[in-house]
Amino acid sequence: MLPSENGYDGIPLDQDVNGGYDEDAALRHAISLSLQDQRLSSDAQDGTENRQVSTTPLPSTGFGGLRLDRKKMEEERLARQRKRTVDDAEISCPPPRPKPAAHRSSPPSEIRGKRLATANSPHVSKSNATLPFPHGAVKRTQVAGLARGTDDITLDEILDRQNLVMAVLTSFQWDERWLLSKIDLTRTRMVLVAYANSEAQKQSMRDNVPSHRIRFCFPPMGNMGYLHSKLQLLKFESYLRIVIPTGNLVPYDWGESGELENMVFLIDLPRLGDAENIENASVDAVAETSFQTELQRFLRAQSLDENIVKSLGKYDFAETNRYRFIHTIAGVHSGPDQPWQHTGYCGLGKAIAMLGLATERPVIVDYLTSSLGSLDHSYLQAIYNACQGDTGLKEYQVRQAMPRRRKGKENRPGHQDEGSSSLTDIFRIYFPTEATVENSRGGRSAAGTICFQEKWWKSSTFPRESIRNAISTKTGVLMHSKLILVRGRDREGGAAGPAWAYVGSANLSESAWGRLVKDRVSGQVKLNCRNWECGVLVPATPSEESGAGEDGGPIGYDVFRRNIPIPMDTSAAAYGHTSPETERSRPWFFSR
Repeated sequence: MLPSENGYDGIPLDQDVNGGYDEDAALRHAISLSLQDQRLSSDAQDGTENRQVSTTPLPSTGFGGLRLDRKKMEEERLARQRKRTVDDAEISCPPPRPKPAAHRSSPPSEIRGKRLATANSPHVSKSNATLPFPHGAVKRTQVAGLARGTDDITLDEILDRQNLVMAVLTSFQWDERWLLSKIDLTRTRMVLVAYANSEAQKQSMRDNVPSHRIRFCFPPMGNMGYLHSKLQLLKFESYLRIVIPTGNLVPYDWGESGELENMVFLIDLPRLGDAENIENASVDAVAETSFQTELQRFLRAQSLDENIVKSLGKYDFAETNRYRFIHTIAGVHSGPDQPWQHTGYCGLGKAIAMLGLATERPVIVDYLTSSLGSLDHSYLQAIYNACQGDTGLKEYQVRQAMPRRRKGKENRPGHQDEGSSSLTDIFRIYFPTEATVENSRGGRSAAGTICFQEKWWKSSTFPRESIRNAISTKTGVLMHSKLILVRGRDREGGAAGPAWAYVGSANLSESAWGRLVKDRVSGQVKLNCRNWECGVLVPATPSEESGAGEDGGPIGYDVFRRNIPIPMDTSAAAYGHTSPETERSRPWFFSR
């Protein structure tokens, strides 16, 4: 069986490595609650507790109970007489034909350099005309029962069942029957990046699928958190599609229940030319793009087959130069080469700086999240600094310089962390109120993956003043999207300043982004990350009419209009200051 987000042997589901409580365990618990009174297969691992009966059919989360008709599949495969085959562990097409010896005198390193130079060569770029998404796009998932928007897309359109050759898929939750109804296994090979809590479970998962069509990759987890990333690598005959959704491989995350929506980034990369074209291309060599470098770093860390990772080099990544692949790699990152700079919120800050979007001036951060962790103002400041292009050291150095607080001080009524007042209006967190969930199309039962714990909300250190209601622009729909919008707070010399978005799997939590701390033994900086996460940094492409209002105030949301759809009502007011609290002045708690 393929589980979604189980805990680990000997470690309580709701307790993290520091002895605190983690929002991802809350998410796991919420999912289990939403399964109450559903008709689940006997191999489902999720527990249930008393909860309002869900009207949304939630699937089992594994491949264990699925028995595929392997004989029939093989007969269909042979009947098709496919012209091409693909190696089980290879995402690219077969290697190009060898060239005559007279044309192969260059050393391997030089050939590689020339090959990289083709990222901008005419013989590659002209093929972009046939690609559906040659420059990359951010979309919203279509919601059943609502009129289709201009930015909507479906999973069927992304997978393109009739033409898909191979798929590498990652998910936090799975509905295997639904997924396989969208993929033709007689045409398509699959590699599933999944979680398993033991070697026995891994073997059981392998035994329940045809190994010549479906293989598994099990990322190393140790005593960390969860495999929460949702990356898809889709190989077609002449191009590679990279997909970074905010949702899982379950029908309700793709809008098919009509209650929930997500977002997705996708880009199509053409296959590089054959060996002759590569060697005859311009020798003005360019390094592989940062997007490609970080994507391969992430995949290697997950232990994906090296043949697949290397095969990415057979595609033209030139169009990804405008973007950055953002990831969180589960584990502890430390050492003289400072690996912590590449991942988590430190990696986010570095990527912003590399794109020339770093600024010391104030920015406005809008963070749409479907789950919230145990936040305080110090951590909010760290994320804010990263959004300005800091690699994590600024807030870390402030914490190191502060005198150690007496135990219990942070829990005294009225206490606030330093920097809280400065972030009140410029760091806005969008999370639905209880009333928003109650009045949604699916009601309470549709919010099984929207999670927050009441005890965190009641903590005196939680940044309540930053919370705003998450209301979808699609009436009555709840959002499982994870989106960060960053724009300049004011103009400087007529310039609007940086504007960009993050779309991906990372919720607003320490588990998702990590925390930079001082190692007690070595005294060196290290980044602790619990989850596997991934996303993409997308710079805004402002139109001529976008910018500040007449009063010269904050840069408007119009700066995102051309390439980043905004799913939430950005005019929603802050809530949480009313006493006593009502369903309109408190967030949705999964356990209420």
